[in-house]
Amino acid sequence: MRFTYYPSGTCSTVIDFDMDEQGMIHNVQYTNGCNGNLKAIASLVEGLSYQDVIHKCRGILCGSKGTSCSDQLSRAVELAWEKMQQQD
Repeated sequence: MRFTYYPSGTCSTVIDFDMDEQGMIHNVQYTNGCNGNLKAIASLVEGLSYQDVIHKCRGILCGSKGTSCSDQLSRAVELAWEKMQQQD
Protein backbone atom coordinates (compact mmCIF):
# COMPACT_ATOMS: atom_id res chain seq x y z
CA MET A 1 0.00 0.00 0.00
CA ARG A 2 1.29 3.46 -0.87
CA PHE A 3 1.46 6.09 1.86
CA THR A 4 2.10 9.82 1.82
CA TYR A 5 3.31 11.67 4.91
CA TYR A 6 3.82 15.41 5.33
CA PRO A 7 6.77 15.91 7.69
CA SER A 8 7.10 18.87 9.98
CA GLY A 9 10.28 20.62 11.08
CA THR A 10 12.34 19.43 8.12
CA CYS A 11 13.42 20.68 4.72
CA SER A 12 11.62 17.78 3.05
CA THR A 13 7.93 18.46 2.47
CA VAL A 14 6.58 15.03 1.51
CA ILE A 15 7.59 11.43 2.17
CA ASP A 16 6.04 8.74 -0.04
CA PHE A 17 6.63 5.04 0.52
CA ASP A 18 5.12 1.60 0.10
CA MET A 19 4.48 -0.82 2.95
CA ASP A 20 3.48 -4.41 2.33
CA GLU A 21 1.25 -6.59 4.53
CA GLN A 22 4.24 -7.76 6.58
CA GLY A 23 5.32 -4.19 7.33
CA MET A 24 8.27 -4.12 4.95
CA ILE A 25 9.21 -0.71 3.54
CA HIS A 26 9.83 -0.09 -0.18
CA ASN A 27 10.20 2.76 -2.66
CA VAL A 28 10.81 5.63 -0.23
CA GLN A 29 10.78 8.99 -2.00
CA TYR A 30 11.29 12.41 -0.43
CA THR A 31 10.22 15.70 -1.95
CA ASN A 32 12.63 18.58 -1.31
CA GLY A 33 15.43 18.44 1.24
CA CYS A 34 19.04 17.30 0.86
CA ASN A 35 18.80 15.17 -2.27
CA GLY A 36 21.88 13.00 -1.77
CA ASN A 37 21.23 12.31 1.91
CA LEU A 38 17.59 11.49 1.29
CA LYS A 39 18.45 9.10 -1.54
CA ALA A 40 20.86 7.40 0.87
CA ILE A 41 18.17 7.06 3.56
CA ALA A 42 15.75 5.62 1.00
CA SER A 43 18.36 3.12 -0.15
CA LEU A 44 19.35 2.10 3.38
CA VAL A 45 15.77 1.42 4.53
CA GLU A 46 14.68 -0.41 1.37
CA GLY A 47 13.32 -3.81 2.37
CA LEU A 48 13.52 -3.19 6.12
CA SER A 49 10.60 -3.82 8.43
CA TYR A 50 8.76 -0.84 9.85
CA GLN A 51 10.12 -1.85 13.29
CA ASP A 52 13.70 -1.70 12.02
CA VAL A 53 13.13 1.71 10.43
CA ILE A 54 11.71 3.03 13.70
CA HIS A 55 14.59 1.54 15.69
CA LYS A 56 17.29 2.93 13.37
CA CYS A 57 15.79 6.35 12.57
CA ARG A 58 13.75 7.51 15.58
CA GLY A 59 15.36 10.33 17.50
CA ILE A 60 17.98 11.33 14.93
CA LEU A 61 18.19 15.12 14.92
CA CYS A 62 19.20 17.61 12.24
CA GLY A 63 20.95 20.47 13.95
CA SER A 64 18.71 22.15 16.49
CA LYS A 65 15.46 21.29 14.69
CA GLY A 66 14.35 18.64 17.18
CA THR A 67 13.73 16.17 14.35
CA SER A 68 15.18 15.13 10.99
CA CYS A 69 14.07 13.60 7.72
CA SER A 70 14.96 10.14 9.04
CA ASP A 71 13.13 10.77 12.32
CA GLN A 72 10.08 11.91 10.36
CA LEU A 73 10.29 8.72 8.27
CA SER A 74 10.17 6.67 11.47
CA ARG A 75 7.01 8.51 12.49
CA ALA A 76 5.50 8.02 9.03
CA VAL A 77 6.03 4.27 8.95
CA GLU A 78 4.68 3.89 12.48
CA LEU A 79 1.49 5.74 11.53
CA ALA A 80 1.19 3.74 8.31
CA TRP A 81 1.47 0.44 10.20
CA GLU A 82 -1.20 1.56 12.65
CA LYS A 83 -3.46 2.57 9.77
CA MET A 84 -2.97 -0.80 8.08
CA GLN A 85 -3.86 -2.62 11.31
CA GLN A 86 -7.09 -0.62 11.63
CA GLN A 87 -8.14 -1.69 8.13
CA ASP A 88 -7.98 -5.40 9.00
